[in-house]
Amino acid sequence: MNLALDFISPAPAPSADRVTLFADVILPLPLPRLYTYRVPYELNDNVVIGGRVIVQFGAKKTLSCIVAAVHEQAPKEYQAKYILEFIDDAPVVTQPQLKLFRWMADYYLCTIGEVINAALPSALKLSSESRIQLHPGFSAEENEYPLSAQEQQIVDALGTVEEGKALTFTEVGELLGITSFHKVIKSLMHKDVIFLFEHTADKYAPKVVKKVRLAHHFVSEASLEQLFMQLSTKPKQLDVLMKYLQLVPVYQNEHANQTGLEKPYLTSSPHLSASAVNTLIKNGVLEQFDQIVSRFPMENEGTIQMPFTLSESQTAARDEIMAHFGQKDIVLLHGVTGAGKTEIYIDLIRNAMDSGGQVLYLLPEIALTAQIVTRLMRVFGTRLGVYHSKFSDNERVEVWNGVLSGRFQVVIGVRSAVFLPFDNLSLIIVDEEHESSYKQYDPAPRYNAREVALMMANFQGAKTLLGSATPAVETYYQAKQGRYGLVTLSKRFGEAGMPDIELVDTRKAREHKTMHNHFTADLLGEIERKLGAKEQVILFQNRRGYAPVVACQDCGWIPKCTNCAVSLSYHKHSHELRCHYCGYHDSMVTKCPACGSRAVKTQGFGTEKIEDDLKIMLPQANVQRMDLDTTRAKNSYQQIIADFEKQATNVLVGTQMVTKGLDFANVSLVGIINADSIIHYPDFRAHERAYQMFVQVSGRAGRKGKKGKVIIQTSDPTQVIFDKVIRNDYVEFYNYEIVQRHEHGYPPFMRVIKMTVKHIDQDVGQAAAILLTQELVERLGQAAVLGPEAPYIFRIRNFFLQEITIKLDRAHTVLKHAKQQILEAMDVVRDQKEFKQARLVADVDPM
Repeated sequence: MNLALDFISPAPAPSADRVTLFADVILPLPLPRLYTYRVPYELNDNVVIGGRVIVQFGAKKTLSCIVAAVHEQAPKEYQAKYILEFIDDAPVVTQPQLKLFRWMADYYLCTIGEVINAALPSALKLSSESRIQLHPGFSAEENEYPLSAQEQQIVDALGTVEEGKALTFTEVGELLGITSFHKVIKSLMHKDVIFLFEHTADKYAPKVVKKVRLAHHFVSEASLEQLFMQLSTKPKQLDVLMKYLQLVPVYQNEHANQTGLEKPYLTSSPHLSASAVNTLIKNGVLEQFDQIVSRFPMENEGTIQMPFTLSESQTAARDEIMAHFGQKDIVLLHGVTGAGKTEIYIDLIRNAMDSGGQVLYLLPEIALTAQIVTRLMRVFGTRLGVYHSKFSDNERVEVWNGVLSGRFQVVIGVRSAVFLPFDNLSLIIVDEEHESSYKQYDPAPRYNAREVALMMANFQGAKTLLGSATPAVETYYQAKQGRYGLVTLSKRFGEAGMPDIELVDTRKAREHKTMHNHFTADLLGEIERKLGAKEQVILFQNRRGYAPVVACQDCGWIPKCTNCAVSLSYHKHSHELRCHYCGYHDSMVTKCPACGSRAVKTQGFGTEKIEDDLKIMLPQANVQRMDLDTTRAKNSYQQIIADFEKQATNVLVGTQMVTKGLDFANVSLVGIINADSIIHYPDFRAHERAYQMFVQVSGRAGRKGKKGKVIIQTSDPTQVIFDKVIRNDYVEFYNYEIVQRHEHGYPPFMRVIKMTVKHIDQDVGQAAAILLTQELVERLGQAAVLGPEAPYIFRIRNFFLQEITIKLDRAHTVLKHAKQQILEAMDVVRDQKEFKQARLVADVDPM
């Protein structure tokens, strides 16, 4: 049976008091306008704005969408189809969210459907190809909820948990022989019989712990005495039983035995025999059972108030922030690395929560959440939610629903956390606000979470605190202009001083033949001294992989990606060549396909080679690497950071992940392996990014009373930026940079929109870009439009690229009008038959 019917049974004839209602819905598709559906009369009372409904779209597709508006006006261009089913009886998307999503669509030149698609976790977006499977914790024998005939039919079709069968929604409809089956699925989900997933990779795997408890017939005092006598000749088993009774007070409370004890408490104890535990289970003295627990560790712990007292400078900064909040909605906290900004954040969060408001704490990287969550958990316990992309889809739904229900009053997360359904925000904290990680590049919406957070706070009447040791030039400009409040922390917390920074000239080191692979003698010697003193080291290299280039030494041949205009990087661990843009990979070559020579060698170096070289040169070092390759697994960030915190590893090699807000007490040396590759980049933000990266990674050294040291390897120590980094003089750097921005017409003085034209045919793409440029010049003027030109990497994923840069005045009315003109120009290009396959991408405020 096909779910996507062209019609459904007509609704009963309306009575005199019935009103014909229509709903405008947001489909999770890139459609330029909302689509209108008719509400069946009998469901008039069920429709809620922000709730999900099932609709048919196109000939064969059913999918869920969000109700945006309800009215009595039928569409004029088409006959409205009926809504097939209502999923929710309460909104899953709040009114403040809908307002924010509309703003994002307008501001970032995309559709609200694209915003909804990015915002909602997959488990909230149902379609005819969504799948269901039996919940891992479901047991037909122990199920406490009665099942209807239809529910039982689905359960029977899914078999057993061990079989792992799955059914698509289409198959469920065919099985039951009905179109309105979503309520049956919803009921089974509420009873924890099934779970929902979109792709096999997203399957829900709840956290299960193995527990043991005393068999129920041994719980009475008389039975226990008899059991002691039976085990009197088996001392190891008796020790296990005594330990269990010590941890689970069965004598005082018989019900405590029902909860049981996690098995590792007994099996991992050095004084107890694991085999004795298993023998007691085998003999029926102990019962083993599985228990599903929350995936969030803070759910399993009580709220532990971690007392801390703000220092005098922190208290003054906190009071200054609160004073600014009395006058302004946005405050910038400019505090040097290690100044103790996190303690100020915690104090402000606690104040906001005490007044009943919600708090959103944004961080740029998942790596940061791993360390900061532990600190916040001790203060806020079960009221704290965590939201980022390493969580499974079902985990994200759990947080989404927790925010809706009020269970999570404060959420810490990365950029996607701005989509959560807050409706009573009191405070937003954007930590490391300068970070480019807050920017979403692909797909649409290409938003900056910092800017979205500011608008979100504006809509909900909340205050926003932006924090950074190296603020974005645009942010500091707004503070200097008086639009934002500005609070400065110029000293590190406690006794810690700023690290000493030393420049080492790699060109001279090569001339004097004192380089060891990619390490100068100065850096290598300093690493050895720090390890000898039982201190830790962080090394920063802004490229992952073993070697960025592989080349034939005889003819110069270099392996290139088949989809992109880039060379392939060598990854030694997997012994393959990889493209860092599209993911294409190939086996490592040993013979040049061009000339047949076997002189194929790697050139350059990435984090993998740094790690490899260190293990050879310093065998006493315990080296760990933190980059995209080593952090793909869900909990890999936490493991790497935990190992470094426990000093199980003493050298951490990483890409920009290691530069962002990590706090390690024993790090006394930071080495920047190749500073030149960061500075020399064709972008107006290159110097700003370089300064921020150098200062941020330097800030990881000497944070707990120890004087840290930073060694920067460069072939040109005379560059202007190094002097500002050494003196940690952000204000001087800002004054220099703001003059350059003004002279060349860049943010914060102008708004920039980057248009990219993509096509699989280079000539057609270029022709489309020329036409788009002409249309833009006609509407916006020659001075506002630069290009088109091919970018440095002109081909990605088989698409040839052409870029056009648009510079606009910052006035709101000018910007709004210009964006409308840009959309019209894009429509002109799309209307041309020869450019139908061209992809036009608008990136507002590119990073």
